[in-house]
Order: sequence, then C-alpha cells, then structure tokens
Amino acid sequence: MSNRDVYIVDAVRTPIGKFGGALSSVRPDDLAAHVVRALVDRTPDLDPARVDDVYFGDANGAGEDNRDVARMAVLLAGLPTSVPGVTVNRLCGSGMEAVIQAARAIALGDASVAIAGGVESMSRAPWVLQKPERAFPAGHQQMYSTTLGWRMTNPRMPAEWTVALGEGAEQVADKHAIGREQQDAFALASHRKAAEAWAKGLYDGEVVPYPGVELVRDECIRDSTSPEALAKLKPSFRTDGGTVTAGNASPLNDGAAALLLVDEEGLRETGREPLARIRASAVTGIEPQLFGLGPVEAVRRALDKAGRDFADLTTFELNEAFAAQALGCLAEWPELDPAVVNPRGGAIAIGHPLGASGARITGAVAHQLAAAGSGTGLAALCIGVGQGLALVLER
Repeated sequence: MSNRDVYIVDAVRTPIGKFGGALSSVRPDDLAAHVVRALVDRTPDLDPARVDDVYFGDANGAGEDNRDVARMAVLLAGLPTSVPGVTVNRLCGSGMEAVIQAARAIALGDASVAIAGGVESMSRAPWVLQKPERAFPAGHQQMYSTTLGWRMTNPRMPAEWTVALGEGAEQVADKHAIGREQQDAFALASHRKAAEAWAKGLYDGEVVPYPGVELVRDECIRDSTSPEALAKLKPSFRTDGGTVTAGNASPLNDGAAALLLVDEEGLRETGREPLARIRASAVTGIEPQLFGLGPVEAVRRALDKAGRDFADLTTFELNEAFAAQALGCLAEWPELDPAVVNPRGGAIAIGHPLGASGARITGAVAHQLAAAGSGTGLAALCIGVGQGLALVLER
C-alpha cells in the first residue's frame, strides 16, 4: 500500500515576542490554544470534530506548558473534547518534529486531518529545584533556570559536549574561519529582510496577533541597527577573541505556530486550495558541541529522499540560532544559492521561541511556495545536543 499525499492547507503563527516583552504575560498553553483556534476559524467548512489528532512541539515543558500542552491547547481552544493531543520534544526542532509526526500519521492512513505546531514561552520558563537526596537538608539548595541550555547535567557527559550553546557556535566559527564582521553582516541582513517583508505586508496572511496584547509585528526586529551598532557589542561567550554576540545570535522569545495538515479526503472537506505538499524529511545526529552543523547532513538526506537538489529550491528557511551556525552550514553547501535562504528574514531578527520555531519556518516555506505559485521549498534547523532536522515541501 502506497503512502497518502499530505497537504498543508494553512499555517499561522503569533508575532514573536521578546524575552520579558509583550507576550510575557501570556501562558504558553494559551499561546498554543490561540493558534489552534485561529487555524480552525480560518477553515469554517471543516468540522473541528474531524481533527484526528493535534501534535505540538515544546522544548521546555517544565512550567505552565507541563502535562501535555497539546491536549491543553485543544481544550482551551474550545475544540471538541473528542480531539486528542500529543506533545513532542526534539528541543529546537520540536515544532517541525510535530509536523513530521502528524504528516506520517496521515501518510500511513492513521489520520485524515491533523493540526501540528509548536509553542514556547522562554519568558515564563520557571526555575526548578531538585529534590534533596535526604529530607530536611541543612545547607543551601541550588535553583536552576529552565529558560535555555544545559542544566542538571549528568556528570558522565564529556565536558567537551556540554559547553554553552554560544561556545558551540564559536567552535563552528573556528572550524570555518567565520569572522565577527561576516557574522554581523549576516545578522544585519536578517533584520533588513524581516523589516522589509513586514513593510510589504508579506506576513499579513500568516500572523495572528494575540487578543488583548499590543503586538502586531515580531518584537525583536531592529529596523535601525547598523554595522557600527553591531560592532560595538561585546562577545558573549569568549572574552578573548570571541565573535558571537547578542547582536549576531537569535534572542530569547515567546510565541506559537500551527499548521493544518490533511490527506485528499480532508482536503475536500476544507474546501480550500493547499499551500504546499509535504515531500520528504530527514533527521541526523552530530557531536553535541557542533550542533550548529546538524542541518548539513539532514538537508542532504531530505533532498535525496525527495529526488531534488539545491538547484531545485525556490526558497529555504534555515533557522538562524546563531549567524556563525547558519554561515557554517552555508559553507558546507557550496551548491546552494544563498539568495533563496531566509528571503523574509530569519530567527536573528524574527526570534527563536524554541518549541515553535520548526513550525514557524515550515509554515513560512508553505506560504512562500503558495505566493510563488509553484516550486520546491526546504526548512531546516540545528538542534541543541547535536541533531539536525529538515523537511522538503512542494507546490
């Protein structure tokens, strides 16, 4: 039995808020519920009870996003209680992993209609306290932030694996001789492309502002930044000779994104033309400290599965965790035309709410393919602890 075709009918996302910014007062389960509800409302011909499952990516899960945030989103969005939900975690790739798992279920005939997405509130990520080994400890206890990065690390992990994410980006910069000026130029281009895309209304069809919050555009885009302003920033991870700064790295963010996936039968029920079709995906592993290069092999494998190569790409959304990381990947894809990469800005400007980013960039590719009318698109992310994830779409 051959697999069914899987179509992306629609994709929405919130504006991406900055850490402690406009969306910091909104719980992550409410952010997730908002994009689920918006997605359903935009397809009025589809009975919400027809949704077979809801898949959501979430990288943290330690706070208000606990206890299966996908199911919480279903309930808070007012969908029928018969609609189930499952939460998946592949760290920075969680939102894309949700899309891939939903697409796999549809392709195999286990579902006809599914919602897939991701959510993260890095502002509201809690501090956690480990339980003491014995009751009533007399000494001080350590509290851990769950916002980002390694914590409560297993002592059996080799020290070279557990470096800070920014130090890992520095190692990628060393490996490919990517200097500070090149990284800052990449970051500046990200901001300029994002600002221009918003000014042209290119995001109007996919961004759904959160009710009661005065945020209609991604909050971290800096229209007025310049090479001079970026050059003034101090390195964040290496005090001596460092190149990675707050200006050429993605910020900490809050946001959510969701996509509606269907098979042929589900497509007829929506009464809509699909944005794109899912063609292939791939996941790979790499040494944890070199996580930034994780997409390199994943992208090649996904393209190979799809029977495509870099020359076929109409658009490519590569998540910009760090400029050094993105540039390192581009250096290993000499066949790729950099002009097709992140045409509407990337995560350095737009933001990187960990669990949501994979869904955001997948939706972005789908909307860009729909705007182009035809073509092949690719979305890919690096993933902390050393993985890469890639997804090929076609229209």
